[in-house]
Amino acid sequence: MTTAPARPAPGTSPAAVPVPVTELPYAPPYQSYVYAYPHKTAYRELPDRPPLRELWAGEPQHALSLYLHIPFCEVRCGFCNLFTRIGGPDGLTTAYLDALDRQAVAVRAALDEGARFALAAFGGGTPTYLSAAELERLCDIAEHRMGADLRAVPLSVEASPATATADRLAVLAERGTTRLSLGVQSFVDAEARSAVRPQKRADVEAALGRIRDAGIPVLNIDLIYGIDGQTEASWLHSLDAALAWQPEELYLYPLYVRPLTGLARRGEAESPAQWDARRLALYRAGRDHLLAHGYQQVSMRMFRRAAAPQAGVSEYACQTDGMVGLGCGARSYTSRLHYSFDYAVDATEVRRIIDDYVATETFDRAVVGRAMTPAEARRRHLVQSLLQAEGLAPAEYRARFGSTPAEDFPAELAEFAARGWLAEGTGDALRLSPEGLAHSDAVGPTLFSPEVRALMAEYEAK
Repeated sequence: MTTAPARPAPGTSPAAVPVPVTELPYAPPYQSYVYAYPHKTAYRELPDRPPLRELWAGEPQHALSLYLHIPFCEVRCGFCNLFTRIGGPDGLTTAYLDALDRQAVAVRAALDEGARFALAAFGGGTPTYLSAAELERLCDIAEHRMGADLRAVPLSVEASPATATADRLAVLAERGTTRLSLGVQSFVDAEARSAVRPQKRADVEAALGRIRDAGIPVLNIDLIYGIDGQTEASWLHSLDAALAWQPEELYLYPLYVRPLTGLARRGEAESPAQWDARRLALYRAGRDHLLAHGYQQVSMRMFRRAAAPQAGVSEYACQTDGMVGLGCGARSYTSRLHYSFDYAVDATEVRRIIDDYVATETFDRAVVGRAMTPAEARRRHLVQSLLQAEGLAPAEYRARFGSTPAEDFPAELAEFAARGWLAEGTGDALRLSPEGLAHSDAVGPTLFSPEVRALMAEYEAK
């Protein structure tokens, strides 16, 4: 039996106990995309519905993040489990913006008078599902109700090819958008159909031309690997089609098939192990292709063109600073509570939640959430730092928590080291190795607390 010494992470004892490689269980590389911790499926109804003013009292508010959620799309992709609905009856988007305005008034009243936003984002759904006039109103809510200076801070907006029209893009550019993220997924028409994303490459190329004409500084293109029928050649073909536009950023997403989505109803075309192996091979091919074309890896998913302008410099730090979310699919973060509204994927349930949101008159209390204990705060900090290519500085961690990651998470870091997922020779930084970055969707879930795991397991998808 081969035994690999567990390479000590920074701050660990050099006498770490060796871990037999053959005794380590198989770790599926694609367990969960961790973009926030804890996951929303760990949220529960808050019986006391605490007032927002109490939740934000005493919180640092000098560099907040503002997120506005628009839960509408022109079509629902087969892989999508986001909180969104297809279209809407006449007047629904107006009624939704009315409710968003009411919520903004209530939330701003709960913040300190001197509260300041360091960055902003419009997500969804598809924010550009709104008309140009409605996008103007959305910006007005962010600026006039919340006090965010959209022309002075980084503003990121998500769009689809069909809704990236010249009039909408002109509004976004004029109001200060610094980054436009376009969901393309594939430049191969047959792959787009396979992912239940009906679009033509010609339409995608036309949308990209309009975005470049609008002069928004940072273009991001989202692509997906692991689509049924996709080969390494067709994957590299999509990457080259994207590279022709010299995007400042590229996001490479592994395909997930989640409950209640269109692809989940199709059944499995290959075994989980085969699909894992295929996605890993495509990931590595894509990563190497982008690195060879002058892109730098920021995380497992994100690649930035070297020397390209960034969306803007911000003081905001996702590990420590608060986030204010507006809209029925948005979440907000304070140091003591993460909160939002109800969550669903099923179309009927999504419509119900949107209708409830639109009918709400008072937005001064938190409805659904998860309390953040000091232990969970440590986990969140580690997750959101370690999954970035630059990693985590243990000195900063110690300054905040009075301990080191190695002291707080010895078993998890020992496992990562034994699997070869921690980088060596990085000085004081704690970083994932290239193979660790490739397994980010296994690293993140491994760091979930038992309590959060239990809540997620109990959650019934709806």
